[in-house]
Amino acid sequence: MSMIAIDVANLTKIYRLYRSPKDRLRELVSLKGEKFHHDFHALNDVSFKVEKGETVGIIGQNGSGKSTLLKIISGVVRPTSGRVTVKGRISSLLELGAGFHPEFSGRNNVYMNGALMGVSREEMDRRFPEIEAFADIGEFIDQPVKCYSSGMYVRLAFAAAVNVEPEILIVDEALSVGDVLFQAKCFAKFLEFKEKGITIIFVTHTLDLVTTHCSRALLLDRGVLVQDGRPKSVVDTSNRCMTSGRIGTRVREIGNEWATHSGRQPTAGEIVWQERFRLNPDEDRYGTRQAEILEAGLFTPEDTPVQILDRNREYLIKIKVRYHEPMPAGIVGYLIKDPKGTIVCGTNTAFQNVAMGSMVKGEVIIVTFRQIIRLNAGGYLLCVGSTAFDQGTYVVYDRRFDYLAFEVVGEEQRLGIFDPESTVEWVRCG
Repeated sequence: MSMIAIDVANLTKIYRLYRSPKDRLRELVSLKGEKFHHDFHALNDVSFKVEKGETVGIIGQNGSGKSTLLKIISGVVRPTSGRVTVKGRISSLLELGAGFHPEFSGRNNVYMNGALMGVSREEMDRRFPEIEAFADIGEFIDQPVKCYSSGMYVRLAFAAAVNVEPEILIVDEALSVGDVLFQAKCFAKFLEFKEKGITIIFVTHTLDLVTTHCSRALLLDRGVLVQDGRPKSVVDTSNRCMTSGRIGTRVREIGNEWATHSGRQPTAGEIVWQERFRLNPDEDRYGTRQAEILEAGLFTPEDTPVQILDRNREYLIKIKVRYHEPMPAGIVGYLIKDPKGTIVCGTNTAFQNVAMGSMVKGEVIIVTFRQIIRLNAGGYLLCVGSTAFDQGTYVVYDRRFDYLAFEVVGEEQRLGIFDPESTVEWVRCG
């Protein structure tokens, strides 16, 4: 039987925005009740539930309401309307050094943070060595936190948040701070918490973290919850919003731009590969269609189409593009993702310093990437795209995410995603 850890119902948060401090004062003393502000809806009628033990990632552009939502759930900010019901002890890391007094030492701030969470002095005495070791800031633990670097701040704040046995952990954009070793400790702690059934909610702009670590994702846009579902699906929608040239347009308003652009149908002579591949009927395709990806595929060096590839063999990734307008050739590229949606590798003509000049209307080109597939055995997805920078604006002409699936096979045992092709030498020392 599932248990609800967090229940958010019809949550709205409205801030009053004034053009100047004088307007605030004028409104305050107005005898006629005149208004000198306008309302800003940081959140607008947001509802969702989080079950105990879920790891939920919240994504969206800056200003979409992510941090406001976490602050309301944590009890730091009160909503204008709606309600939040939380069952369990919350430990939160909302922003850099939030809740730390700059004049107090790191040690004192840790104890004060524990007291605010309802942890006794005796329990904090028992936990402090673990917090100190996790933060690993040395003698600075007894220095005022106003002397800390941003890295020290977040190391200590994260250590204090995760080492008091919370039932719910809330983190706002803290995992991108610190060196790689500290980030590894953070993610190891995440895995430990997930195994213990602790509920985790975190905000991030690093979308790979969502597909890798979350069981669910929420997409916010201008204070509205526009999608709640599987991480890969939500991340794909977010990418579509950001790269369609319509940032700030709500997801439900976007629709399928592909179908709205006029253009002739490809001829039989232009489509010759796709009958030789098993394509993904659920590909995510969008773009302005000024340039159109007719088809793409994986081939051996002898030009044989394949979807089962041998590890560490050379293959060709071919992408066929037709131009509907006279234009610069732009950028053609590919990505390879795992089934969760995490980008494994990829490149494009811009990264490879390949300039293809200008194209005339109706011209068709084939771009071929000659690539040794060093991926370990498993299933992967090929994504292809045609894009450009038009007067400084990034434009997607045609993007086909998850265009086709392929399998990499190999008999040798390997760990991880890619094969580094290691060689081994050894000698006796005595």
